[in-house]
Amino acid sequence: MNYQETLDWMFAQLPMFQQQGASAYKKDLTNTVLLCKELGNPETKIKTIHIAGTNGKGSTSSMVASVLQEAGYRVGLYTSPHLKDFRERIKINGVEIPEVFVCDFIAQHKTFFESNQLSFFEMTVGLAFDYFEKEKVDVAVIEVGMGGRLDSTNVITPLVSVITNIGFDHTQFLGTTYRKIAFEKAGIIKPGIPVVIGEYNEETQPVFIGKATECGSELYFASDLITRDYSGALLGDYQFHNKKTVVQTVEILKRFFTITEQNLENGLLNVVKNTQLRGRWEQIHSNPKVICDTAHNSHGLKIVLNQIQKEKFDHLYFVLGVVNDKDLDSILPLFPKNARYFFCKPNVPRGLAATVLQQKANEFGLMGSAFGSVSEAYAEALRIAGSADFIYVGGSTFVVAEIL
Repeated sequence: MNYQETLDWMFAQLPMFQQQGASAYKKDLTNTVLLCKELGNPETKIKTIHIAGTNGKGSTSSMVASVLQEAGYRVGLYTSPHLKDFRERIKINGVEIPEVFVCDFIAQHKTFFESNQLSFFEMTVGLAFDYFEKEKVDVAVIEVGMGGRLDSTNVITPLVSVITNIGFDHTQFLGTTYRKIAFEKAGIIKPGIPVVIGEYNEETQPVFIGKATECGSELYFASDLITRDYSGALLGDYQFHNKKTVVQTVEILKRFFTITEQNLENGLLNVVKNTQLRGRWEQIHSNPKVICDTAHNSHGLKIVLNQIQKEKFDHLYFVLGVVNDKDLDSILPLFPKNARYFFCKPNVPRGLAATVLQQKANEFGLMGSAFGSVSEAYAEALRIAGSADFIYVGGSTFVVAEIL
C-alpha cells in the first residue's frame, strides 16, 4: 500500500476516538502492552517525558520539546490529534515521520493489528515508540491522548510526569466531577517519578497529593512558582500558565540534561519554528484580523473568549463548528450575543450539523446563518467583514484544521 492507502486503511478499519467517539475508547492497556511486546518494548529503550491535562498539553509538550532542541538534543515529539496530515503526530526535531516508515510499519504488523483488533490510537502509539527507538532520540516528549490512567501512552516510565490542568471534557469517559477527572489524569504518576501539576483547585489538589504520596513521588505545583513571565511565540492568554508549567518541568529535566537559561528563553521564542505547532491563537489574516484557535471545551474557551474582548474591532464574527458529543449547554452561554455567527459542520463523521448547532445557539441568543461547509462559512465571513472587524474561527480542532 502507498501512503494514502495506508492512511485510508488505518482510518477505515480501526476505531479512532477523534472520528467516532465512544466506540474507540478502550478500558485497559492490554492491547498496548501486547503491541509493545511485539515490537520488542521500544518504550523501555528511550527516555521519555509524559504530559497529560484537559487543556494546554499540546502547547506544553511542544514548548518542552523546543527547549530541549535548543539545548542541542535530538527530541521526539508525539502529539494528537493532527491538523492536516497524520504525520504531524510523530516528529523528531520538528521533522515529521517519513511516509515510507509509516507504510512499512503498518505493512509489517498489519496481520498482528487485525488479529488483535488494535485501535487506531494504540497502533499509532506503537508506531511512535518504534520510530523514536530506531532513530535513537535523546528523549521523547509523549502527550497523552485522553485521560491518563487508561491512555495507550501510559506504558512508559518517564523522567517526569506533567499534568497541565483539569477541566470538563470527555466526561462520558473520565467522569463528571473535577475529582474523578483528576483521578484519571493522576494515573500517569509513577512510583518515584517527579510530577509537575500546572494548575489545581481545591477539589483536584488532594487527589494529586494523595497519588504522589502513594507513589513516593516529588510533587511540584507550577502555578505556585514565582518566576518572570517569559516571552514566547505562543500568544494566547492561556500560555501564561503553560509557560510556568514548562519552567518547572525544565528545572527537573536539568537533572538529566544540560539546559541553560538561554536554551529556555530560545525554546519558548522558537517553539513554532522548532516544532511546527499551529492553531494556538494563530493569526491567519489581517484587515480584518482573523484568529483561529483549537480551544474546544469550557475551560479553554473561557480564556480565549475573554482574550477576544481585549481586542479592538468594529464588528465581531465567529466561524463556529463543533462535534456531536460536545456539551453545548456548557459552552454556548460563554459566547457573546453581540456578534454574528457563521455556523458550520467540520468534515468528520462526528461533526454536528450546522443547522442543529444554529438552532441550539439561537436558544442562547447567538444569531447567524448555517453553511454547508467550514470553507463556505469562512469565505462568507471574510466577504462581509470590514477591515477593522475581527473574525474568530474555532469551536473544534477539526474546524481549525480545515481552515489551515
